[in-house]
Amino acid sequence: MTADWFEALKQEAERLAVQMPAKLQESFTKCYLNTAETTVQTLPDGSTFIITGDIPAMWLRDSAAQVHHYLPMAARSDVVYKFVSSVLAKQFFYIAMDPYGNAFNAGSTGAHYAPDHSGQTDWQWERKYEVDSLCFPVDLAWQLWKETGRTEHLTDAVHRGAAGIVKIWRLEQHHEEQSGYRFERDATRPTETLARGGLGTPVAYTGMTWSGFRCSDDACTYGYNIPANMYAAVVLDYMVEIADKVWQDETLCAGAAALGRDIRAGIEKYGTVEDTEFGKMYAYEVDGLGNQLLMDDAGVPGLLSAPYYGYCDKNDPVYRITRRFALSSRNPFFFAGKALSGLGSPHTKPDFVWPMSIIMQGFTVQPEENLYAFIEMIAHADDGTGYVHESVHKEEPSRYTRPWFAWVNSLYSELLIKTFVK
Repeated sequence: MTADWFEALKQEAERLAVQMPAKLQESFTKCYLNTAETTVQTLPDGSTFIITGDIPAMWLRDSAAQVHHYLPMAARSDVVYKFVSSVLAKQFFYIAMDPYGNAFNAGSTGAHYAPDHSGQTDWQWERKYEVDSLCFPVDLAWQLWKETGRTEHLTDAVHRGAAGIVKIWRLEQHHEEQSGYRFERDATRPTETLARGGLGTPVAYTGMTWSGFRCSDDACTYGYNIPANMYAAVVLDYMVEIADKVWQDETLCAGAAALGRDIRAGIEKYGTVEDTEFGKMYAYEVDGLGNQLLMDDAGVPGLLSAPYYGYCDKNDPVYRITRRFALSSRNPFFFAGKALSGLGSPHTKPDFVWPMSIIMQGFTVQPEENLYAFIEMIAHADDGTGYVHESVHKEEPSRYTRPWFAWVNSLYSELLIKTFVK
């Protein structure tokens, strides 16, 4: 661990903690520093590798989210800026290696979550293609620029990576005809493999871009995951701005803008449904052939979290209706109990609520809701650890998954900062 940036973050945690309610100060400090204290490794080549916590691999998505709450400090500290920049550099190193990969090893170790038939190499912990895994690093690059005003992190490697992402997303608009990506795993759970020899269930052209897997790392039921496409549309706008103002790349600027328009049009045409009970709302997944999956998953990006990652305002009428559906018994992954109420996931057992979804309720709080009630709910579900977990049983907070999951700790500290720091 590099002492200078860690010491800067430790001092920042102390400065922020005193602005929290006394009963939250210890938990806030633990959660704020969790990524920095426990998941960061400096490799022999000097690069930065970040594990998710209890899984010894670096996810493109998680690693970006794990350092997101450090961005305000990066604006005031050169060493923290350089630390976050080093995380970004590692992400784009992996994207250049394989844009279809979602999680990577520190080197060519051959470690895998499980063997698959996707063209997996010794570098990939897992090679599940997820659109959101490419969104998060672009988002981090843009936000680091906006937060600090600095552009040193927007390197040639990031530039090439951004152009490659546009190329992949364009190709995957035509998944049936053009994609060479296949994923099969010898697994009994259908969420761990793709149908039709690894191609996935059939899709038609919609303007959206295809994804094999969701942000939960579970296989998509239908190939156009709406939250992932929403997030892609947002980061394509970011890419346009960077290409225009920093890289002066007219080709990338025009290409990203056109793709973003295609995706947004596809979402609004194919990704909405007129529900007889709720009204016009967003589906979770569609295939362009008339099939729509109505649900929401606790992971980010989800439908509930759309305002958090910038697709719409939390007061948008279609979003508000979608949110009501997601937090109702109509959503098969909404669970309500005496300890917790919120979204779960096919990734975990029934009746297990993900605190991440409660945090997202806090970020998208509605006038009729109590933000502090969400924070209290999370605080009371830590089983005395001071940390937040992946999922917690709705009735028994002592039953939870992943005791060490840095992303949700970062996200919780971010919500506390937004709520209590003036």
